Formats: sequence, structure tokens, C-alpha cells
Amino acid sequence: MPNSRAMAMTEAVSLAAAAGSRIRSIGRRGAARLVAWAGDEKLSSWLVAGFVVLHVVLWTMTLTRLRVAQDVHFDVAEAYAWGQKFLLGYGKHPPLSGWVAGIWFMLFPVTDWSTYALAMATVGVGMMICWSIALRVVDRRRAFFAVVMLAIYPIFNLKGFKYNADLLQLVTLPLVMLAYLDAFDKRTVRSGVWLGLAGALALMTKYWALTLIGAIGLAALIHPARMPFLRSPAPWVAIATLAVAMVPHFIWLQQVDFAPFAYASDTYSVSNHIQSLNLVLGYIGHNIALLALPLVVAALALGWNPRGRVLLPGDPRSFAPPWSREDYSNLLMFQARNVWIVQAIVAIGPPIGALVFAIYLKTDWGIPLFFLTPLAVVAIPQLQLRRAALVRVGATWLVMSLIVLVAAPQIVPIMMLHNATGQFTYGSHSQLARELTELWHRRFHSRWKVVAGATDVGEPMTFYSPDHPMPLTPNEVWSSGLASLDEAKRYGFIGICEVGTWNQQACDAWMKRNAAGAEEMVITTRRYFRGSANAATAWNVFVVVPANPEAPE
Repeated sequence: MPNSRAMAMTEAVSLAAAAGSRIRSIGRRGAARLVAWAGDEKLSSWLVAGFVVLHVVLWTMTLTRLRVAQDVHFDVAEAYAWGQKFLLGYGKHPPLSGWVAGIWFMLFPVTDWSTYALAMATVGVGMMICWSIALRVVDRRRAFFAVVMLAIYPIFNLKGFKYNADLLQLVTLPLVMLAYLDAFDKRTVRSGVWLGLAGALALMTKYWALTLIGAIGLAALIHPARMPFLRSPAPWVAIATLAVAMVPHFIWLQQVDFAPFAYASDTYSVSNHIQSLNLVLGYIGHNIALLALPLVVAALALGWNPRGRVLLPGDPRSFAPPWSREDYSNLLMFQARNVWIVQAIVAIGPPIGALVFAIYLKTDWGIPLFFLTPLAVVAIPQLQLRRAALVRVGATWLVMSLIVLVAAPQIVPIMMLHNATGQFTYGSHSQLARELTELWHRRFHSRWKVVAGATDVGEPMTFYSPDHPMPLTPNEVWSSGLASLDEAKRYGFIGICEVGTWNQQACDAWMKRNAAGAEEMVITTRRYFRGSANAATAWNVFVVVPANPEAPE
């Protein structure tokens, strides 16, 4: 009996060793295939596209699970509301983010998960454009390495949950950079037209795009090979194209008395240089912390050698740089230097400008400014890219993504506890929207068409109500233009003021002036998740009867 038991154990050990050997063999073949595909002229594009699609799908699932206990951020609801009407501007910002949201929700249901899918699709398109940029500077394997670094960068996954104009710039600003590199290389009229159109798209997303456009202008002046470019038609055609393409939006700006600038002035002003300094330090620390993860992962993947040996240039286990020593000076004279110059300017320019002019610098404004950082790193000529580094960085991305996906249900209660008293928390806007929609239908047997309230209250009603009422934002000179006070009174509306907020008094006063005779009530909502209840929220609600109840449309 003991002998048979020993034989069984020996057989089990042998089977386990054989299975382990097969797994290692499969892993080695998979790693070799990954390395081969990454460098193949035809297969590399399919590899990157497949990687990006997998990233989008994985992180859409992850964000949906992580955010299951809360409503969408009001920025997302605002973008959805803007997309209900294709205007030339929406008070606070240019129109492109609203247009994209409008098109997206023509194709997808108005649900929480589809907003996270929109956010991840946005960063996915940005990653593909960054791949195209990288191919103009480095070889295909290094370009793939840079794309995986972007996928690890929290802006392109965990922090990218919130679709808004900042996130959309991860598409439009890389597009501007790609068009600039193309124009700098070809110096033709056509390349200038594409650069001008790309610049217009970026400005139609957010005026903050001037940061990158200005950096590109400076790079063109600083670059040692500037004269052939400046003597060509490309830059001048680009400027003319940009100006012409922006004419309709300029006309809209005049019509609304430059409302976006009033919004920026009222919302993002600072009282003194000390406040500006604190904001700048927060901005710098925030963005360094976000960049630390992909840079540390890349450093470990590139530098770790289990046998403790240093790889020298020409070692068969490393990829030679995509240039020879004699071509190194030519490289510095061309596209890699453009990347380094532009990234340096957009990294240090905003903090310096904010300090000098005492300007408000929001941390989220750094979201679209560091997409060139991975490429700037892998373009360093002295960098030796080991074959194993591609596998390590890809495996790290996959393991990290799967860990967050699997751990999401355990993370949600922690997030709820941590954000219990935050500004944009686990509120109950969706519940309020359902209750008010039912209330309106009971009263008037018609569609609820207009909601009046602050942006962070009205726009969630637009998103979550099945009627999707157009928002009217009282006391805001930068109104989105989606609904007017005359329309609100003609169709009737529901006004909402959140109790206990800093603007409740002004909101209640506006309702008293413009909702005379309204039915007033206080509604309390509370969001529940897995048996746990969040803090209750009270709302002052004003129901205004349509001017013609029989035919409110």
C-alpha cells in the first residue's frame, strides 16, 4: 500500500511537471509570436488594433462594475444633453464633444455602461492615433511598446471613466500632432490643409487646445530644420484653413456675447498668486503621480535582467534602435526632436503661465497633455529595447487589467465609504429623474420637455429621465442654449433646487420669480446598493403647468 501511494504521488508530480513544461512552452511560443507580430509590417497594425479593442472592452466592463453604485458624472450627462441638439456651441465649451455624444447615443442605449464604453472608445481611438504618430518616429516594436505604456497610464483606463471635452482631446490633440508631423515631413498644400482642419477640430473640442497648437508653433520655430518647413506652403495654408474652418463658430461666439469666456472668467479665477501657486503644485503633483505608473512599469520591463547582466548594443536579445550612429544626427534634426520639443513645452508651459499670470490651473487640464510622454521615452536613441520587454509590459497591462476587473465588486464598498461626503458622490439623481417623470405623466399625460436647475442637477435629469427633457440653467450667463425661458413657460417645466448647496438660495429665488403659481414640494431621495443606503438628498421641486395643458407640444 505505501508503495502504491508513493507511485501515485510520483506520477502526480510527473504530470504536474509535464503540464508546467507545456504551459511554459506555450508561453514561450506566445511571447515569440507577440514579438514577431509587433515588428511585422502588416501584422503589427492588426496586433495594435486587436490590443486596443481588447483594452476598450476590458475597461468598459471594469468601469461599469466599479461605478455600479453611483450615477454617471454630471459632465457625462451634460455631454449627452448637448448631443440632443447639434448647435455651434453650448455656452461653456465648443460643440464637438456634444456632437460626438449625440452620434454615439443614436447608436447605443442611454445607460450607464454605454457612457463608459464611449469614454473607452474615445481613448481607444486616441491610442490608435498615437500609434500612427509613433510610426513616424520609431520602429514598429518601439511604437507598440509606447501604445502599451499608454494603456497602463491611468488617464487611458481608470481615470478615463468620465467622457467630456477633456477626454475627447485625447483624440483631437494627437490628431493635430500627427498632422503636424506629416506637414513637417511633406511640406505640401494638402498636408497644410489637413493640419488646419485638425487644429479646427481640436479648438472645436476645447479652447485649451491652443496649448498644443502653440507648442507646435514654437517647435516649428525652434527645430533646426525649420527653414524648409517655414518656406513651404504647409504652415501658411494650415493657418488659413484653420481660420476659415472656425468662422461659423466665431459667428456663434459673437451671437452669445462670448459666453464661454464669461464662464471661464467666472468659474476659474484666482484671487492671488499664493492660490495660483497651490493650484500649480497640485497640478504638477497630480500629473507626475499619474505618469509614474507607466514610466515605472516601462523601466522595470526595460531594465530588469534576471541574470544580472547588462545588455550591450548589438546583443541579439535586444532590438537595435531604428537608426544607425551616422543617422543619429539626422534623427535629431527631424521628427523625434519635434516630439521632444512639443512634449517639453506642454509639460512646463501651463504651470509657468499659471504662475506668471495668476491663472487657475485645474488638474484635469493635464489629461490631454502627456500622450507623447511614452513615445518621447522610447525614442531615446541610447535605449536598448529587450525582446522580453515587450512581453513583460504587455503581461503587466493584462494582469493589472484583470486584477481590477475581478476585484471591482470588493472595491466598490471602499469607494462608497471614501466618497461618502464628496461633491460628486453616490447621489440619487437617477431615482429623482424617474420620480419626476412619473409625476409629470400623472399630472399632464404628456412628455416632460424642460427641466430647470443647476448644471449638476438638470443635466442628470436629461440623461436619466425616459423623456430626456431639455435643460435650462438659471443664473448662468453661459446657458447651453438647449432650452429658453419662453419655451419652458410654454411647455411647462419642473424646476429643481438641491437643498443645502451653496447655490440653493439663488436657485430658490429664481424659481420664485419665474415659476409663480407653481406647485411646490420637497422630495427626498436616497440611493441603495446591496442593502446599504447613502445619505438622503432633499430637493425643492417646482412644477409649472404648461401654458396650454391640452396641447403642450
